[in-house]
Amino acid sequence: MPEGKGILPKQMFYTKVPVSSGLKRRFVNDISEIAVLGVVNSSNMKLPAEGKLKEILIVAVALNASEVPVDALEHIAKLRPSGILFICIRSGDQGDECALAVRRALPVRAGHVQQNTIFVGQWHKAQDLTLKICGTKIEEVWESFNSQAILNTSNPENLDARIARSQSLSELHNLEAKLTKDHARAKNPTQRNEIYAKLHKVRAQLESLNAAI
Repeated sequence: MPEGKGILPKQMFYTKVPVSSGLKRRFVNDISEIAVLGVVNSSNMKLPAEGKLKEILIVAVALNASEVPVDALEHIAKLRPSGILFICIRSGDQGDECALAVRRALPVRAGHVQQNTIFVGQWHKAQDLTLKICGTKIEEVWESFNSQAILNTSNPENLDARIARSQSLSELHNLEAKLTKDHARAKNPTQRNEIYAKLHKVRAQLESLNAAI
């Protein structure tokens, strides 16, 4: 996309479609600019025009805030059926930083209702952020973009399972940290033993998950 040609007025996202006052404030206060940087499709990537996904938009979102306004990205993503890879940009003490973000269905077990959410990846120095295009189909390129945003790797294989495992590891690490503090604070021997038993179980689960990676 030629520089300056892809800028999207923020107002188009909250005047044409009714939004809450809180979401409007997100666009007005937390986002300084939205711009389409490029489009990935079968013609410009010389890939077969197969599957439901026909193109992927690369959209830059320059922030006034330090945190990504996920509800605003959710709103933008829902307005378009094609995939959108967001590149969020914020200014910090060490210069500009970037993080990739995508809207994706959460991994769920069979029979459960599917829900979508915005995944925001790690922050990188702007000059260090790279984007790899991997795959022989647009769907594979999209999965690779999702993997880069969520797991910081371009490997698109078995992504839902890897996301679920990553989320489980994060939850277990948080629980381990909490139980470790609780155990250190506990004075009653019975309570300390109960907490230690829980901590031992969590650490066994972590070891099992790490061994499966």
